[in-house]
Amino acid sequence: MSEYQDNGGDIAAVAADREKIIIRTSLIGIGANVFLAAFKAGVGIAANSIAVILDAVNNLSDAMSSAITIIGAKFAGRRPDKKHPLGHGRAEYLSAMIVSAIVLYAGITAAVESVKKIIHPEPAEYTAVSLVIIGAAVVVKFFLGRYVKAQGVKANSGALEASGEDAFFDAILSLSVFASAVIFILTGLSLEAWVGVVIALFIIKSGIELMIETLDDIIGHRASAELVREIKAIINEEPQVRGAYDLFLNNYGPDKDFGSVHIELPDTMTVDEVDVLTRRLQVEVYKKTGVVMTGIGVYSYNTKDEDVCRMRDEIRELVLAHDWALQLHGFHMDAEAKSVRFDVVMSFDISAREGLMILYAELSSRFPDYTFVIAPDIDVTDI
Repeated sequence: MSEYQDNGGDIAAVAADREKIIIRTSLIGIGANVFLAAFKAGVGIAANSIAVILDAVNNLSDAMSSAITIIGAKFAGRRPDKKHPLGHGRAEYLSAMIVSAIVLYAGITAAVESVKKIIHPEPAEYTAVSLVIIGAAVVVKFFLGRYVKAQGVKANSGALEASGEDAFFDAILSLSVFASAVIFILTGLSLEAWVGVVIALFIIKSGIELMIETLDDIIGHRASAELVREIKAIINEEPQVRGAYDLFLNNYGPDKDFGSVHIELPDTMTVDEVDVLTRRLQVEVYKKTGVVMTGIGVYSYNTKDEDVCRMRDEIRELVLAHDWALQLHGFHMDAEAKSVRFDVVMSFDISAREGLMILYAELSSRFPDYTFVIAPDIDVTDI
């Protein structure tokens, strides 16, 4: 495990750099949004424009979101302790949930105020200065969005990437406010309240999407297909490995993934050889993906008895004839005891109980002299 220890300084440095990027970018976002909110609020009040005022509220909610992102990043970066041995990384998901609640509340409030203005309209009064401020806000938001999203990708921070996307949205919304002001000046047609409703709906949509995404992270979701393929490819590069199965990945915050897997090895390998191989795989997987493999289990692959190999192939063909049977692995047969055991990965189209009843019935009919032990596996990652 010395190679893990050698990388310890690098891991800490990467985590520190990530936290610095998140905090620096969030502080820039707070400053820009507070500045924009203050100017827009002044313009909105002076021009009696509900659309501009709601745009200012949107900027203020973005500033609050950035502040909460900083708090979440600081808490998530705390060192592991006895009570939280795997760290505090999931705190970022909780901060993201608070941000989504704030965004959703701001959207609902904006919608209510806009509807009130539709029912009881009040004429707006724009000036050349107010138009210049609103136009400048569009430009600032556009470039702020590009910067924040780029930093989010660099730091692998979903919160920053979402903030960057939200800033692009805000630029579009501010552009719609600008357009409604120009239309009012040129034609006298007031679209203020209606534009406010549109802005409110976009804010509500953004809050709901962020909440759903964060809930997925908290509840736990299927691992990235790309990451699963990469880990299995690394494992299968070893010539002794006949297959990698039962890959489980657990996330404890951004860039904090732990996993376990079963590998199928020929029955000719010694325990010492298996030990060297599994340790090497742990290091390789971590170096190339950042995933810590906390355990690598072993299935024995029969290479000596032709009758066992033939029966294994017959059973595999019978089992995989069902669409819901995605994979068979971990096959072992005791010829003397006439017992067979293996694992079957089943899709979510069938319950494990129903699938097992079908397989036991078919196998007992086909091989009446044998007893079977079948372990149902969950379709957790892409096979």
